[in-house]
Amino acid sequence: MDDDRLDRAFVALGDPVRRAIIARLSRGPATVGELSEPFPITMQAVSRHIKVLEDAGLVTRSRDAQRRPVHLDAAALEELTAWIDRYRLDAERAYRRLDAVLAAAASVPSTGDPRRTDTKEKEP
Repeated sequence: MDDDRLDRAFVALGDPVRRAIIARLSRGPATVGELSEPFPITMQAVSRHIKVLEDAGLVTRSRDAQRRPVHLDAAALEELTAWIDRYRLDAERAYRRLDAVLAAAASVPSTGDPRRTDTKEKEP
C-alpha cells in the first residue's frame, strides 16, 4: 500500500461515523439508506462519508437493479492490518528483549555496594 493510499485510509477511519459504517459493512453489503438509519444526519451526509471511504479504497459500490449496495473491501483492511502488524511485531520483539534483560538482572543476587570488594562485615 503506497503512502498516499495509506494516508487516505487512516484519515477516512479517523471519523466515528465512517468507522461505524465500516463496522456495519463488515456484516454484509448495505444501501446508503440502510447505512444512514442509525445516524442523526441526512442521507446526503452519509453519502459523502461513503465517498470518502470509497476514495480511500475501503469500500466499493455496485449496481443491483435499482439498488446500489456498498461493500466493504476486506483486502484493503488486510493491507492496513499488515502495515500495523509490522510495527506491532517490532515493538513486541523489543519488549521481549527488555523483559529478558530485566529478568536476568532480577535473578542476580545483590551484594550491596558494587564498589566493595569484601562481602563480610568487619567485626568491631
